[in-house]
Amino acid sequence: MKLVIFGKLTQRSDIKALQNFFDFLVHKNITFYIHESYFRFLKNFVFISNPILFSKIEEVISCDYLFCFGGDGTIIDAVHFIGKYHLPILGVNVGRLGFLANANLWDLVNITEQLLHNAGKIEERTMLEAITEPDKIQDIIPYAINEVTIHKSQSMEMITLHTYVNGEFLNSYWCDGVMISTSTGSTAYSLACGGPIIMPTSGVFVITPIAPHSLTVRPFIIPNDVVVSFEVESRSGTAFLALDNRTIEIDNSVNIAIKKAKHSAKFVSLPDNHYFKILRTRLNWGLDARN
Repeated sequence: MKLVIFGKLTQRSDIKALQNFFDFLVHKNITFYIHESYFRFLKNFVFISNPILFSKIEEVISCDYLFCFGGDGTIIDAVHFIGKYHLPILGVNVGRLGFLANANLWDLVNITEQLLHNAGKIEERTMLEAITEPDKIQDIIPYAINEVTIHKSQSMEMITLHTYVNGEFLNSYWCDGVMISTSTGSTAYSLACGGPIIMPTSGVFVITPIAPHSLTVRPFIIPNDVVVSFEVESRSGTAFLALDNRTIEIDNSVNIAIKKAKHSAKFVSLPDNHYFKILRTRLNWGLDARN
């Protein structure tokens, strides 16, 4: 087994657990490659003899898994770093909420043992692709694992988004913005805006308005094989287009289309860490404050 190590060092990182993990890899003769930006910080706290460093994904595409240390933002960075290459991600939560992570640092040695014995399964997650006419996003990665958002660029204005599904007019949203969310992203920004929680393997997207100026406008679930397109109106003449954690400013003349990406993201699913368990622990479902 060959591993890719990717991540960020946070205040929640347990240095002793990290050292135990890397010692375990050396003891088991497991080949691992560390992303050079992560190693720049890691080397000040963890001893790793003769580390193999890399900077480009093409250098490690023959590996079996990518272990990502951090929070949800770091895991999203890992998804975009991998791109079209089918490298499964194991998210190791050393951030805060860690909804995309299903492993913790203290169990990592045991989890790696399980993967050595092929105990893990691979779960595919649908991604979004944004297309603009004219092309305004050639300088950023046009894909998203959570959501694509069109948002007002000025704090004191409201924008109008004329929305079409497969070319058929759906609605004109008067609002702060609208997002198209994947089922994976249903527990992220969409949830904060009143959207539903959807199992990650469901074949749907959600159109979620942000502060709509109408009580009857609600999140709308659509199949993920359609194309959603937008025409933008705003007093300032501009709006923001955000793909996960990357944002650009566009003007009103730009038409936007969002569809299912040709490639998906792959995540490692562990036998004893199911999605419902993650919901209960991350969102405190069923928590009785009286006890």
